[in-house]
Amino acid sequence: GHAPGFVGSEQAGMGPALLAVALLALGPAVAAAGDPSPRAEEGERRRGALRVVGTWSGEDSFSTAVQEAWIALAAGGSRLDAVEVGCRRCESLQCDSSVGYGAHPDTLGHVSLDAMMLDGPTAAAGAVGAVRGFRHPISIARAVMDYSSHTLLVGTGAEEFAAMLGFESLPTETASSLQDYEAWINAACQPNYYQNLDGDTSSCPPYPPPTARATAPGREDRTGAASAASHDTLGIVVQDDDGFSCGVTTNGANHKVAGRVGDAPIVGSGCYATNTSGAAATGDGDVMMRFLPALRATLLMDAGVAPSTACAAAMAPIASAFPTFSGALVCLNERGDHAGVEHNMGFSYTLATSPKVEVIAGTPV
Repeated sequence: GHAPGFVGSEQAGMGPALLAVALLALGPAVAAAGDPSPRAEEGERRRGALRVVGTWSGEDSFSTAVQEAWIALAAGGSRLDAVEVGCRRCESLQCDSSVGYGAHPDTLGHVSLDAMMLDGPTAAAGAVGAVRGFRHPISIARAVMDYSSHTLLVGTGAEEFAAMLGFESLPTETASSLQDYEAWINAACQPNYYQNLDGDTSSCPPYPPPTARATAPGREDRTGAASAASHDTLGIVVQDDDGFSCGVTTNGANHKVAGRVGDAPIVGSGCYATNTSGAAATGDGDVMMRFLPALRATLLMDAGVAPSTACAAAMAPIASAFPTFSGALVCLNERGDHAGVEHNMGFSYTLATSPKVEVIAGTPV
C-alpha cells in the first residue's frame, strides 16, 4: 500500500517505537505536511560514537535543529534521516529568517529555497535550487537522490518533480516577506547585487542594456554583500560508525537577483562528507562556491590534517582573494575532533554528542 520508495517503519528496518521517536524529533508540522517521511537504512547499524555538528547556534533555532538530528540518529535513524530531521526542523523554525520560507525575497519579491544532502560512504547526493511553493527543500533534495539519477534540479523543474512525488505545495512568501520586499522597493532597491549597469546604485531594475562590455571586475568589494543576517545557512554534518553524511538548507541572500542559486546546493561548497570526515559552510556563497571550501577541508582531514588546520586552510584562499568577504566553516573528523573558523563574521557552531548540545565560538582566520 506504499508508494514506491515511501516505505513504512517495518520496510525501512526501523521499529515502530524508534520511528515514533524520530517523528517526534521532526515536530508536529511534519505529520500534517503530507510529505514523504524520513526513512532508515535497511539492516542494523552498529552502535558507537554518534556526533552531529552544525553551523550557527540558538535555542529554538540552529542548536535545536542539531539536537533533534542527534536524537533521530540515536533513535536508530540513518545518517541521512538525521540530516533531513535537522534541516527540516530549521526550515520549520525559519532559523534566523535565513532558512525556510517567509524571508529573504528576491528582486521580484519571491522567496526561493536551496538545499542539498550528500552521503559520504556512497557518494550519493541530491540537491535543489531556486525552489518556490514548497517549504521543505531538504526533503525534495533527498527525493532527487532517491528517485532520479540527477544530482541537482532547479526552478520549475524541481517544483514539478516535487509535485509529482506528492510533496505538499505551500506558499514560500508571507506577509512579512512581502513587506520586506516593498520596503526594499521604496528604498530604490538598495542595496542590491547588480553591478556595472547604469542606475544599479540608485534605482530599481530593470536597467538599460550595457553599451559596452564591462571591464574585468577584479577583486570585488564584498563589504555589505554578505552580513551574517543576509547569508546564514544551516550546514550539518552527521557521523556514525559507518561514516559521515551532510546537508545544507537556506533561503539564500536577501534581495538576491531572481534566479540566483547560491553555494548551498553545490556539492563540495555547501558541504562535503566521506567515510572519515565532513565539513559544512555558511556565508557569502557567491564567493565561497568558487573555492569549494567544504571539499578542500574534508580532503585535508582525510589526509590526516586536524580539523582546525583543515578548516583554516580551506578558508585561507578565499580570504586572500576577497579580504572583505564574510563566511564560516565547520569541520569534524572520525575521532570526533571538531573546529569552526570564520572570516569577518561573528560565528558560533553547535555540537551534539548526546541530547545536550554544546555551543562553541568559531576561530577567526
